[in-house]
Amino acid sequence: MAIGKITDRIDAITGIDEDRRVPAPPCPKAVKIELTARCNFKCSFCATAYKLRDKADMDWDFYVKLLKDLRRSGVEEIGVFYLGESFILDWLPDAIKAAKDEGFPYVFITTNGSLSKPEKVKACLEAGLDSMKFSLNYADEQQFSDIAGVKSSIYGDIIDNIKTSVQVRNEGNYDCGLYASYINYDGEQGERMKAVVAEVEPLLDQV
Repeated sequence: MAIGKITDRIDAITGIDEDRRVPAPPCPKAVKIELTARCNFKCSFCATAYKLRDKADMDWDFYVKLLKDLRRSGVEEIGVFYLGESFILDWLPDAIKAAKDEGFPYVFITTNGSLSKPEKVKACLEAGLDSMKFSLNYADEQQFSDIAGVKSSIYGDIIDNIKTSVQVRNEGNYDCGLYASYINYDGEQGERMKAVVAEVEPLLDQV
């Protein structure tokens, strides 16, 4: 599997070159599409917790139209997420496959990890997912519960889902990068994060 550093890819795709420093720049190379505004967390740092909008799912026909329009416009990478948690959707694998069928070379997702069970992850990998990143901003169960606003036991499910996702990817030899990200804290929080980072970092392509 040709797996590289996700930070290099992000730097490459978000760089603003001379061609884009103009009044009417070309279409961006990467676009995120929010398939759903729903999320099973109520994280204190996320705008979703403030209930500023209706929480609904994207219409399928509109999604397919977006894919066609974006690909014609030169978009190369599609993120099938934004503020909502896309793993809530039964049709997430179908959304990934539709993007790959439309010709997007790179389809990616970021997830809170609570719903990324092995069977769902396998379906997404089979559909052609190129990258999955787990957002891991909690040092332990108590901090997770305090910040995410859900029961503390889900934290263990997230760690298990990270591990089983790696297992599913490796056993099926799927060409999909698996990553985790967290805020690089210093001080007390930085020390607290070290244990969970040390637990998952050897398994993933990059943290």
